[in-house]
Amino acid sequence: MVEEVRQDNATAPPRAAVGFLRGLSGKMLLLTVAFVMLAEVLIFVPSVANMRIRWLEDRLNTVAAAAVVVDGLQNIELPRAVQRETLMATGTKAIVIRRKDASRMIATVDMPPQVDGEYDIASFTALGAVRDAFDTLLFGGHRIMRVYGPLGESDATIELVMKDAGLRKAMLVYSRNVFLLSIVISLITAALIFLAINRMLILPIRRLTTSMQEFSDEPSNPERMLVSPEGRDELAVAGQHLASMQRELQRTLKQQKSLAELGLAVSKINHDMRNILSSAQLISDRLAAVDDPVVKRFAPTLLRTIDRAVGYTHEVLSYGRTAEAEPRRRFVALRPLVDDVSELLAIDGQSGIEFENQVRDDVVVDADSEQLFRVIHNICRNAVEALANHQPEDGRGRAIRVSAVRTGGVVTISIDDTGPGMPAKARENLFAAFRGSARSGGTGLGLAIARELVLAHGGTIALVEKPTPGTLFRIELPDRPVRLDAFRAKGRS
Repeated sequence: MVEEVRQDNATAPPRAAVGFLRGLSGKMLLLTVAFVMLAEVLIFVPSVANMRIRWLEDRLNTVAAAAVVVDGLQNIELPRAVQRETLMATGTKAIVIRRKDASRMIATVDMPPQVDGEYDIASFTALGAVRDAFDTLLFGGHRIMRVYGPLGESDATIELVMKDAGLRKAMLVYSRNVFLLSIVISLITAALIFLAINRMLILPIRRLTTSMQEFSDEPSNPERMLVSPEGRDELAVAGQHLASMQRELQRTLKQQKSLAELGLAVSKINHDMRNILSSAQLISDRLAAVDDPVVKRFAPTLLRTIDRAVGYTHEVLSYGRTAEAEPRRRFVALRPLVDDVSELLAIDGQSGIEFENQVRDDVVVDADSEQLFRVIHNICRNAVEALANHQPEDGRGRAIRVSAVRTGGVVTISIDDTGPGMPAKARENLFAAFRGSARSGGTGLGLAIARELVLAHGGTIALVEKPTPGTLFRIELPDRPVRLDAFRAKGRS
């Protein structure tokens, strides 16, 4: 018992208790933050380049306003102190106004010996602006740059020589603000998306997972079944299918339990029945020796019936193992076999039911005679039971007709009756044991056994539609393929 418990625990499915970050909720939250940050990065690249251009334009416009005033004072040079204050206020090293015919130095103090880069505000490309922005952001701060652009609506150009330290500092502040804003936006967006996904996706999935775990623990308990959710989305449809599957599985488990109990009961009954039939067989053998015409007439049928019953008791356990015995095939005359079926049915002459054997004498079938007898007997017995409580409305008689025809190596057997026909529920589970019965209290085993025996012969059995009321079954049994060496040996003999 201890080993069984340990084995059950070893094969038990894993539980859904996982950490937050390892669960679907945590992963969705992290992915949302990551995707929002990625989107912010894609937005930041062009925005920081545009910010750099706007900053330089603002610096040019500020300096240009002062330079125009000074330029209006012809032939007057600003004192060195004023130039120094002007350059300090604008953060530049030199201010120059250039025209087509002349250039004028507005202010200059400590002119640097060389310039590390030149930038034309009026002419730039998008890729060039992005490249220059990241170059300043990553490697700037101590370089000298020359910036120039148009002076208002005139044809003059304003030119500045300046350090890029102020520009880089402004870009760093801008980048920091964008980063902090991106963090806030990503967290807010992730929280909203998380709450929405958690309500619409995670919680329904958890309910489905919990239901599957509880149902796997006690599949026979109806309280463990999932209540079919309402809705038309994918998760609702999945829940509806899961609930339907659980209901079907419970029905299957109940059927298997019933079959197991039935198998045990049949085994017990079969044990005692074999003893009773053995005694009946001995008595029938003695009865066959009685010199009485009536006894001699019925004794062969009685002997065959008891022999078949004894054979069935040996095959009951094999059917309990869901496998019939291998057919012992030989060529059998079909008409006498159908006559035996008619005798065993023992149809009362007062019932008004006629049994018509329309099989020709020359029709032979390659089959196990006992198994084929069971197939035809099960179908005909169902037909007799259907006709017993049915009266055709058109006044036609109640009849069962068995016919057969050989076409090449295949024999087709037709079993037709004039009964009420097969109900729709029985058609849906036609050859299913305990589900395909057409009458109340039936088990549906007859057709299930018939189908299994026909398939064992490599044949087919089917319910055929017909224009008149009633039920028509068609059985097709092929001959066994002939081995080439056996055919040659037979030819030589």
